[in-house]
Amino acid sequence: MFTMDFLTNEKLTIVGAAGMIGSNMAQTAMMMKLTPNICLYDPFAPALEGVAEELYHCGFKDTNLTYTSDIGEALAGAAYVVSSGGAARKAGMTREDLLKGNAEIAAELGKNIRRYCPETKHVTVIFNPADITGLITLLYSGLKPSQVSTLAALDSTRLQHELAKYFRIPASKVHNCRTYGGHGEQMAVFTSTATVNGEPLNALIGTDQLPLDEWEAMKTRVVQGGKRIIELRGRSSFQSPAYLSVKMIAAAMGGESFQWPSGTYVSDDRFNHVMMAMETSITKDGIHYEEVKGTSAEQAELEKSYGHLCELRDEVIATGVLPPVREWRSLNPNIA
Repeated sequence: MFTMDFLTNEKLTIVGAAGMIGSNMAQTAMMMKLTPNICLYDPFAPALEGVAEELYHCGFKDTNLTYTSDIGEALAGAAYVVSSGGAARKAGMTREDLLKGNAEIAAELGKNIRRYCPETKHVTVIFNPADITGLITLLYSGLKPSQVSTLAALDSTRLQHELAKYFRIPASKVHNCRTYGGHGEQMAVFTSTATVNGEPLNALIGTDQLPLDEWEAMKTRVVQGGKRIIELRGRSSFQSPAYLSVKMIAAAMGGESFQWPSGTYVSDDRFNHVMMAMETSITKDGIHYEEVKGTSAEQAELEKSYGHLCELRDEVIATGVLPPVREWRSLNPNIA
């Protein structure tokens, strides 16, 4: 059944739905009324059935929630796909520690999208390291770069939270927090874009209001925000990535614009053949980015982050999961 209360009637498939992120994505998508047609996929059938049963018990109206451990059935006819279907980060691990196993999962995801839902409109990849898993998914899926995005907003929302907490003001008083480049500890944290209670953040850093040592400690908390969640909860983040990724898919469906940076494929005069967090817009026409502007120091940090992403990409190429860059267009003709 479909009513005009939903953003779309088209099928949304959630990959990795038996996990904490995936199950939270499903509930959030239903609460936000993205579409009545949601399919949950996970290879772990009992846990998947348990998630579905709980969602049925919520009593959502007008929904056609289905679940399956058959990837072909899950992806067939999917207009939108969001995947958290990689291994989770554990205590003592960095996002990069997950590289090899999750790279192989991403390659399989891309191949399955090409096989079962080549007409899909948008795919969001959020399992770590998302810059690399998203890139791999894009290459093997055969989709256009504008059709694949990755979660990067968590770093920017963590910066907003840290500033709001430090200054003891509502988050709504902290604007335009931005981190770019890699979604990892090598991210570029920009200060020139942000304002706090109407004042430029750069004008506050190094003053009595925000001493330099306090800012450096805050920046470390932002960069290691995911690590801190693991220390506190004994598991990696799931509520925040679930919510933000569903907001990204909602924007791709034509809903409210997504206000944070997202990971997107970049290949231009400055950065080439990587997926990285940029200043983006997500609409029904897909994800598009514009040149990031900042101070010379910020630009240097962004270049450094880009260099790290190139190293990760080349490491994946060395394992054989990805072919050399020169062969990418033969794998996916949409790649520049």
